[in-house]
Amino acid sequence: MACRISELVLGCRDPEVLARFWCEVLDFVVLDREGDDCIEIGPREGFGGPQPTIILSRRDEPEPGKTRLHIDVNPTDRDQDAELERLLKLGARPADIGQTGEEQWHVLADPEGNEFCLLKARLNPL
Repeated sequence: MACRISELVLGCRDPEVLARFWCEVLDFVVLDREGDDCIEIGPREGFGGPQPTIILSRRDEPEPGKTRLHIDVNPTDRDQDAELERLLKLGARPADIGQTGEEQWHVLADPEGNEFCLLKARLNPL
């Protein structure tokens, strides 16, 4: 038997701001709170389903060095261009990590600067 990812933990300065952003991006809801320092968001079905939850954990200072993990997202109900427009309106911004412009994905940053990629392929919603 293998493991599967159940949660992703993201350190951040403002869990509330990132919870609102990622809930809108992923159509997630707030599942749990531990005071003002930790918010768990995930699919409406809750923890343990086919999608991992995301725990947004307050960190006053970013951890040193570039994070080695980033999130990739795919549109489900629109094409990549329409989804890019939606994400930018939600507060994402373009991030330059040395792309050539020939990639089939867009590199973006969430409101706290965490990089993520919007991929081209459209996936079926779960």
